[in-house]
Amino acid sequence: MILNELVDYYGWEHLGHKINIRCFNFDPSIKSSLKFLRKTPWAREQVEELYVELSNFKN
Repeated sequence: MILNELVDYYGWEHLGHKINIRCFNFDPSIKSSLKFLRKTPWAREQVEELYVELSNFKN
C-alpha cells in the first residue's frame, strides 16, 4: 500500500531521485521493489519516512 501510494504520487522516475535505489531507477516494478525492501531495512526506513512526509503534506 505504501509503495503504491508513493508511485502513484511521485512516479517511478521522481521516486528514484528522492530515494536512490536501483529497484526504483532500473526496470522498476512493485514486485521487485517489495522484494528488495523486505530484505533491506535501511531502504525500507527511507520509504517509510518519505511516506510519512507525504502524508503530513497531504493533510
